[in-house]
Amino acid sequence: MGTPQRKLHSLESVVAACALFFVLAISVGFAQAGSGKSVFLRSSSALVQDVETGDVVIDKNSDAVVPIASITKLMTAMVILDRGLDLQQRIVLSREDIGSVKVTRSRLRTGTALTREELLMVALMASENRAAAALGRTYPGGMPAFVTAMNAKAETLGMTDSHFAEPTGLWPANVASARDLAKLVRAAHAYPLIREYSTRGKARVMSFRRPLNFVNTNALVHSSYWEIDLSKTGYISQAGRCLVMHVRMADKDLIVVLLNSWSKRSRIGDANRIREWLEKHIELTASAAGSSS
Repeated sequence: MGTPQRKLHSLESVVAACALFFVLAISVGFAQAGSGKSVFLRSSSALVQDVETGDVVIDKNSDAVVPIASITKLMTAMVILDRGLDLQQRIVLSREDIGSVKVTRSRLRTGTALTREELLMVALMASENRAAAALGRTYPGGMPAFVTAMNAKAETLGMTDSHFAEPTGLWPANVASARDLAKLVRAAHAYPLIREYSTRGKARVMSFRRPLNFVNTNALVHSSYWEIDLSKTGYISQAGRCLVMHVRMADKDLIVVLLNSWSKRSRIGDANRIREWLEKHIELTASAAGSSS
């Protein structure tokens, strides 16, 4: 007669379940890297692409179509600049700019008058949602025409997985894949103002004769260790923490896309892990080449 199986104590069951969850979390956290090895990333979707060759260096769920939060503002900036609007025209923020987006914290009050260029700068650098909303509202034809232009631009860039519903990124209806966002970053990098404003560390504008100071939402632009040519962060609850960059790493120009990262700091952690992996990989490749010569 066989020995009866022992039932797990309730505490043992909890421990076993936690262990299984940990194993699953670790397994889904790794991204495929170009060497055939893997790198641990806390972002749900990620893509690292060589700008010169187009080769994908790191890939993790890059075809998943997900909300992209304020990465949207890169498209907003391109549409504004493509239209050739007067950047020195002063625009007064209205209640419509506040009501058109979710209730978010902002120091740009109704009645604030800024130039279109200043709105563009704080939208890119500090991810100011009211600034982005005002840019869309004052576009020729208003917000409907602006959204149409956003999706038309996406189509010309071959962003087949993307859809834009408004200029701030606060709506989860703004969606794309990491592969599409690599195309967006590549295109946005061709605009000198987008490169300049998205990587500026800090800036000041005047509102009601009082100075307002803004800082870049990407902490990495403040580090001398990083060479960043273009940057944009994003966050809404449906999208998680997002980050895209056009950056110089390991003697290569790379596009980095990180979507739906776990926490406020994990997207920065992922960027650092990618950098460390690339630098180590380059060293190993160089050593192997030297030993075989």
